[in-house]
Amino acid sequence: MDPVTFEVIRNALVAATDEMVLALRRSAYSTNIKTRSDFSSAFFDAELRSVAQGFAQPVHLGSMVEQVPKAILTYGRERLGPGDMLLTNDPYPSGVHLNDVSLIAPVHADGALVGYVANIAHHVDVGGGAPASIGAFREVFQEGIIIPPVKLVAGGRIVPDIFKLVLAQIRSKHETSGDMRAQIAANTTGARRVQALVERHGRDTIVTAMRELLDYTERRTRAELARLPHGTYEAEGLVDNDGYTDEPVKLKAQVTLAPDGAHFDTTGSDPQRRAPVNSTYAMTFSACAYMLKCLIDPDLPVNDGFYRLISLDAPAGTVTNGNWPGAVVGGWETHDRLVEVLFRAVLPALPERIPAGTKGMMCQAGFGSLDVEAGTYTCFYETFAGGYGGRATSDGPDAVQAHGQNTENAPIEETELNYPVRIGCLALVPDSDGAGRFRGGLGLRKDYVFDRATTYTILADRDRFGPWGALGGHDANVAEYVHTRDGVETRLGSKVTVELEAGDVISVRTCGGGGYGPPEERDPELVRRDVREGKVSAERARGVYGVAI
Repeated sequence: MDPVTFEVIRNALVAATDEMVLALRRSAYSTNIKTRSDFSSAFFDAELRSVAQGFAQPVHLGSMVEQVPKAILTYGRERLGPGDMLLTNDPYPSGVHLNDVSLIAPVHADGALVGYVANIAHHVDVGGGAPASIGAFREVFQEGIIIPPVKLVAGGRIVPDIFKLVLAQIRSKHETSGDMRAQIAANTTGARRVQALVERHGRDTIVTAMRELLDYTERRTRAELARLPHGTYEAEGLVDNDGYTDEPVKLKAQVTLAPDGAHFDTTGSDPQRRAPVNSTYAMTFSACAYMLKCLIDPDLPVNDGFYRLISLDAPAGTVTNGNWPGAVVGGWETHDRLVEVLFRAVLPALPERIPAGTKGMMCQAGFGSLDVEAGTYTCFYETFAGGYGGRATSDGPDAVQAHGQNTENAPIEETELNYPVRIGCLALVPDSDGAGRFRGGLGLRKDYVFDRATTYTILADRDRFGPWGALGGHDANVAEYVHTRDGVETRLGSKVTVELEAGDVISVRTCGGGGYGPPEERDPELVRRDVREGKVSAERARGVYGVAI
């Protein structure tokens, strides 16, 4: 088709998914969705191929591509009519952890199916063994309500029995009900935009444009692959522990870059654990898709034309492809560390483009408490920023949500206004970076002071092994998780649930990023600037960089 019409339709489809993102964010109740943007949206064609994605979270880059088609096929596409919507969060065979709940709706125009709109959002609580539905669980059944593909909306109206059944399992009923309605609004918005596009251009033109878009994306992806250094690269990495034992979790990855595609193989990774660190296939595929996307033109569309050039061997029964009924709530921690392993594998071939190690974890935390007088259960969830790795030409950014994360910081004012907690400290962690010619970014410290008895869970990592330095750069400092009661500090593990009393303090202090290049090659003026800004101590400047301030 002519290029002008093609570009108009291509961008209109992406705009439809972006408008879904806005509708969801502006309608949601929970801080995690309306402020931290822990969700994504997408449009699939009638053949269940990804056509356009509106991103808030890169971790959903590949996970929706796995989950949405299988959910529709499992339920039966012939059972879906105009105004229907499917709800699901089942990690087996194609989902992610239970907090990430997907809503899928068919889009009809001119009496025929055009495709499907879908969104996935991280709910602050889905039941299970601890508030916020995160913790060191042994089986998926402990992690919350498991929702196979079910019809939450029929003919444009919520099915009340299904809605009540889901909410009955959940602590934060007010926020969850509001967030689910926001997901419904997002899909409704996306469907309207696609229908308006069909009305304007005609169904045949839209179907042709979608087919052309996928082929166009494949051609561009092949062109990008042709520019990469071809070969097979390997690396290994470790998750610090599994939450039940101190034995590290081994990850191994092989990356093969070739003109006709990118192949990933995680053979050699540890067998799955009876612990919360198992990644689902969708999580692992998402890590691979994200890594490849980082190596090619950022303007390249993300759809089936891109995904069809990615292949993955993740042996079932390993921590990179857990089997039912393995726990998966911390699978995103494993996913994030796998991204680090993939980047480390190709570092020798692309040293000018790959950073040193980053925080390499989601760093999840959540808490909840019961308000007896009001008869409500308050839940809160967030992830924490950390240091990004130094690069070939610049320092790593301080306190960012690295790699697959694109969530924002939960504002102090909003948190204190809506939850029974005060934030005693929000600051960078000095000297947490890995030294180098270009140093890593600094970690983040956030202290919670609780007003009443509360259950607090940390599901994170990096308290044993800090992010790695590259090409002579130093490793970054490890993270710390500290509980303070009556002035006495206790170091916590990275995967733990604790019962708190009023006045207790939990301090999360994330790791920095690894350094890039030998520290002795760092410009002394940059070291002086770091000391002046309080990022590096004068003692460390002298001892590590040889610069006296």
